[in-house]
Amino acid sequence: MFSRISARQFSSSAASAYKVTVLGAAGGIGQPLSLLMKLNHKVTNLSLYDLRLGAGVATDLSHIPTNSVVKGYGPENNGLKDALTGSDVVLIPAGVPRKPGMTRDDLFNTNASIVRDLAKAAADHCPNAVLLIISNPVNSTVPIVAEVLKSKGVYNPKKLFGVTTLDVLRSSRFLSEVVNTDPTTETVTVVGGHSGVTIVPLISQTKHKDLPKETYEALVHRIQFGGDEVVKAKDGAGSATLSMAQAGARMASSVLKGLAGEVDIVEPTFIDSPLFKSEGVEFFSSRVTLGPEGVQEVHPLGVLSTAEEEMVATAKETLKKNIQKGVDFVKANP
Repeated sequence: MFSRISARQFSSSAASAYKVTVLGAAGGIGQPLSLLMKLNHKVTNLSLYDLRLGAGVATDLSHIPTNSVVKGYGPENNGLKDALTGSDVVLIPAGVPRKPGMTRDDLFNTNASIVRDLAKAAADHCPNAVLLIISNPVNSTVPIVAEVLKSKGVYNPKKLFGVTTLDVLRSSRFLSEVVNTDPTTETVTVVGGHSGVTIVPLISQTKHKDLPKETYEALVHRIQFGGDEVVKAKDGAGSATLSMAQAGARMASSVLKGLAGEVDIVEPTFIDSPLFKSEGVEFFSSRVTLGPEGVQEVHPLGVLSTAEEEMVATAKETLKKNIQKGVDFVKANP
């Protein structure tokens, strides 16, 4: 009896054994994100890459007694290739953080080059991996990765995600503060993109659709520009890192559950979406069911309030420009 139970447990565990790679693992987001992935029981091989300190972060995390092996890599000795080879999921938080007064779009030129080069490496060394893009501005970096993968002949739209989960976390937290409820009971769908006016929280689809107008408008603004609170509070020393790490880990966890065949795993995320392609919006964030191949189903937005319809219209116009910016960058800087 004991041996049969052990065999079943081993089989179940083996079926959920995944290699996860974090590119930019020694950064402000990368370190707490790597810690959270070390604690994820589905991750049996954790690969950490950075230009410096990748090995140090890996050694530090390797002392934590969970069922995963951690290895760190730098650019020397084909480190990026070794970090990526065999990866099932790749998280990319690499890049520079926002400073006071900067928008996510101000980060574009620096982070666009970093993301492009890492996307090339992923295309070469783990072309079937699920890629989760955290590096800002996500509205442009995800299209950059798509163009790179297309140029390499390995683009699979079902396996490329922009992580917008931080907007979802903020929405749950900020809404709960307004209505004085337990934030763990508040579920808010956020659609559109991942910067400013492209962030559209669908408050009308929660239990609190009748908020006073001023309260509602203040809540939406705080959700859209919540990152500015952190940048200001850190007084020039960085942007959202810990909350972003939690957001990245939640999205990665959901993707891993989908890959493992768990059902009804749904997250809002920025993907190559059919929802508004006819209007020229190639990428859009909405609720997505995750499965063994990545994207399993893209959900429609559902019934929106008048205010939400107006916000979605604004988001689409801005997204067109953001997406084109990423496409143009790769054309000009292949």
